Amino acid sequence: MKDRYFSTILVREEDKVIHEDVEVDGTKAFWRDLVPRLKAERWLLSLTLLLAILATFAGIHFLIVLPFWIVLVAALLNRTAPASVILNPAKTVVATGPASDPLVPALNALDMPVLVVAADETVVFQNIAAEKAFGTIPPNTYLAARVRSPGILDMVRETMATGKANQIEHTERLPSDAVYVVRVAPAEIGGDGPTRRIFLITYRDISQARRIDRMRSDFVANASHELRTPLASLRGFIETLQGPARNDLKAQEKFFVIMHEQATRMSRLVDDLLSLSRLELRSHIAPDDPVDLAPLLGHVRDSLLPLAKDLDVTVSLVVPDKPVVVQGDRDELIEVFENLIENACKYGQEGKRVDVALRGGGGAEAEVIVRDYGPGIPAEHVPRITERFYRVNVEASRSKKGTGLGLAIVKHILTRHRARLLIHSEVGKGTTFTVRF
Repeated sequence: MKDRYFSTILVREEDKVIHEDVEVDGTKAFWRDLVPRLKAERWLLSLTLLLAILATFAGIHFLIVLPFWIVLVAALLNRTAPASVILNPAKTVVATGPASDPLVPALNALDMPVLVVAADETVVFQNIAAEKAFGTIPPNTYLAARVRSPGILDMVRETMATGKANQIEHTERLPSDAVYVVRVAPAEIGGDGPTRRIFLITYRDISQARRIDRMRSDFVANASHELRTPLASLRGFIETLQGPARNDLKAQEKFFVIMHEQATRMSRLVDDLLSLSRLELRSHIAPDDPVDLAPLLGHVRDSLLPLAKDLDVTVSLVVPDKPVVVQGDRDELIEVFENLIENACKYGQEGKRVDVALRGGGGAEAEVIVRDYGPGIPAEHVPRITERFYRVNVEASRSKKGTGLGLAIVKHILTRHRARLLIHSEVGKGTTFTVRF
């Protein structure tokens, strides 16, 4: 009967070394292990060969050197693997190469991070998504050395003790805020050898869902607040007209003007909300009609001249002689530039001037620049001014009949047009909005 012993099979791919213990035939293992170990000890083999050559030139018979060769081979077979190879015959390991374990390509195909942990709390495998999210974890690294969350570690240990799957919600703060549902579940893997128990830790990213929930709740709160104010005003005036001011013609005339303003404000708010809803439904469809921006900007400037005159603001327009054509929806682009130029006139009224410039054309990148010379926007407000209902100055916005949705509509339209809105502002020097296609 042939001698049989346990040997360790190694698989290396992309600097990840894994192994599993299998029972192999002694003779086959001898020749299979001999070549890799001789390669690993090239320096010792070269030194032995040099000594053999020197002994031959010195007149020493090769039979005298032969025992030294036998001792060398025996020593090589008894040596452990190089330090760069991690060996631990007792560990439960998942192979990292497609040829060695059919689970590996399946786990790497998942878009969610997956960690495979052995029963001794060491990470023996991570898929590609986990590497991108958390960086490379060397094989056989203890989970606690890379996962700092006490909640996750306690959950994993509880699953190891009870054998039942668990999950928690976990928030990562660095490099950016991300919310995951982390789940750990035991699994049994087998094959030709004995069955082994491993534990799969999966990270399901719910950051976008949490942001949408937060935006939805903020939107409902803000919309109800914006509608509550004019509705309360209308209700109060109606009750006054029905009671004390029933026969007061002067009071009625005054109240009717205010009621009309409040009703108009609600109408603008509802129109803007409907416009946002329509834009969101079509946000994935990019418009493809050719639009020349030069005459379009001229039309917008002419339509806003009465407003600019009332505000004592001069609007200048500079466009190139050649056409500047972009792919877009004419009506939506008119709405974008009406919003930007109207805001510049209203909120930059102190500067008395608004400059509008068109650049690009002829294959160059098209961009429209709207600049005012008003009080400017503090730096902490700039990243948020395109949010729904966000206002730098609430009273000033309401006094200028703003709904707080104009820049949100601009952002959604430009997103549909695959364009960008760049905002630069300095307090006391004015604000510049750049639309880049």
